[in-house]
Amino acid sequence: MIVSSWDRIVQMLFFARGSHEKFDAVLAMYHDQGLIPFKSLAIGEGTNFTAGLQVIRTSPDHGTAFDIAGKNMADASSFKAAIFAAVEIFDTRLELADQKKNPLRKISSKVLANVVDEKIDE
Repeated sequence: MIVSSWDRIVQMLFFARGSHEKFDAVLAMYHDQGLIPFKSLAIGEGTNFTAGLQVIRTSPDHGTAFDIAGKNMADASSFKAAIFAAVEIFDTRLELADQKKNPLRKISSKVLANVVDEKIDE
């Protein structure tokens, strides 16, 4: 299902009624339209990915947590999830780049690798 545009009330209801669970991803045009409900729903488990950049940018669902810094209270699971997501995105980009290369060159070298020329007896 694709939703093309919403007004502010519909956006709030989208998350409040659990409609977001029917989708693999939610694209928000503005920071507060997607990130605020995301942070509220994905406590400690979410990863934010900024699409459309040449560099990979992921971040945990929490902020900087200056209030608990250095107190051995922070939960690193969302941070780890952001790191693993960045690695997965990197791997996917490498795979996509490999798939976009000339497939004939790759296939022909594999096919010809085990070819034995026919010998013609005269």
